[in-house]
Amino acid sequence: MADGAGLEAWPVTLEPADEGGFIVNFPDMPGGWSQADDRGEALRQAEDLLEEMILGAMAHNEDVPLPSVAAGRPVVHLPALTAAKLEAYRAMRAAGLNKRQLAARLGWRPSQVTRLFDGRHASRLDQIETALAAGAMSGCDQRRCLRSP
Repeated sequence: MADGAGLEAWPVTLEPADEGGFIVNFPDMPGGWSQADDRGEALRQAEDLLEEMILGAMAHNEDVPLPSVAAGRPVVHLPALTAAKLEAYRAMRAAGLNKRQLAARLGWRPSQVTRLFDGRHASRLDQIETALAAGAMSGCDQRRCLRSP
């Protein structure tokens, strides 16, 4: 697990399972569950689960909440590229734009913006920076939106 310095810390709930091991879920992202035999595996499962839930929310144009305070719970972090995509996605939504409108502002094809937020596409950070620098997303400070690990 990466230490996630500078990235959002997502609190995870690890509940003991009746049959042993742990049940994994996120208080801030309901609807996703996983299970593992031990705590270490449960936290690795949590990282994968969190990324899949967030990528799914972005693919379906849903809001992604900010994580709550950990309050003593274990935390996991998104991979750096996924975290950068999430910040750009949040900024786009905060500006009241959808993907097609963002593409128009940038002079990009809509498919380019779709790929920008696709977790299976290895978008380059300079592409994310271009979207932010173009002023397409009001209220988004590049230093905040692209936190480096």
